[in-house]
Amino acid sequence: MNLLTLIDADLFASVLRALIPVLLAALGGMLCERVGVFNIGLEGMILIGAFGAVAGSYFSGSWVLGVLAGALAGALFSLILGYGSVYRGGDPIVLAIAMNILGVGITSFLIYAVFGVQGVFKDPGIAGIPTWRIPFLADIPYLGLLFNLSPLGYLALLLAPALWLLLFRTPLGLRMRGVGERPLAAATLGVNPKRYQLLTVLASGALAGLGGAQLAIGNVQQFTEGMSAGRGWIAVVAVMLARAHPIGVLGAALLFGFTDAFGFRLQSIGLPQQLTDAMPYIVTLLALLLMTKRLRRKKDVQLA
Repeated sequence: MNLLTLIDADLFASVLRALIPVLLAALGGMLCERVGVFNIGLEGMILIGAFGAVAGSYFSGSWVLGVLAGALAGALFSLILGYGSVYRGGDPIVLAIAMNILGVGITSFLIYAVFGVQGVFKDPGIAGIPTWRIPFLADIPYLGLLFNLSPLGYLALLLAPALWLLLFRTPLGLRMRGVGERPLAAATLGVNPKRYQLLTVLASGALAGLGGAQLAIGNVQQFTEGMSAGRGWIAVVAVMLARAHPIGVLGAALLFGFTDAFGFRLQSIGLPQQLTDAMPYIVTLLALLLMTKRLRRKKDVQLA
């Protein structure tokens, strides 16, 4: 079978669905990187946000409250990293790894404690995030897919250029970058590095929580134990690939989204599911290795 026959409008729609949760979490991780906090706890934050969104949506009957509950759950969960690393001097990597483990454990406990089920909670009472279709623009072939997204989809795509403007064209962005690069120098200018770092970690948790909300009540209407399925780690790698640049993060997340969606298509021509499921992670790791090799060559040239 010709692989080109697998590329159609439905594939690109699947790419966007896979892209949005990762992009939201990766943009949060990028902000943390800019203020000098290496956040690898995005996996746990996405999972907590997904549970919070399902719980909020189910008990309130409103997808808006579900989304807000997911963002709030992610932000509160991120306090472990923010307070522990910024104010108590804890190792952010150790704290974040503990958060990822805790996220899996606490959601497995809560799904039974709150809903009385194990593994999967799926109910018609869960209000899903709607799709907002922009007339006329959504009818454009292929490009129209960008105008037929959920509210969080539009938010994610607009955030990448918006955060670029914030970081590189505003005084606030200058202070954030100063806190990450020269915290002592920033402090001498009246900037409180710890406050900036804590607030940024909270914003990162909220964005990852929104990614979990999109995953749980946007892409599907259910909560499944471990449903983040490595997306938080992919988001961390996207930040590293992009060197914490918003537009680069968008490109790296798009790479993951395409390989994830294309992997499902490859199952139709007989490739094993185990291989296609691993494709996004294999491609992302290869991209990371190539980037590292390129940076080393550039450094060697500069030293020469």
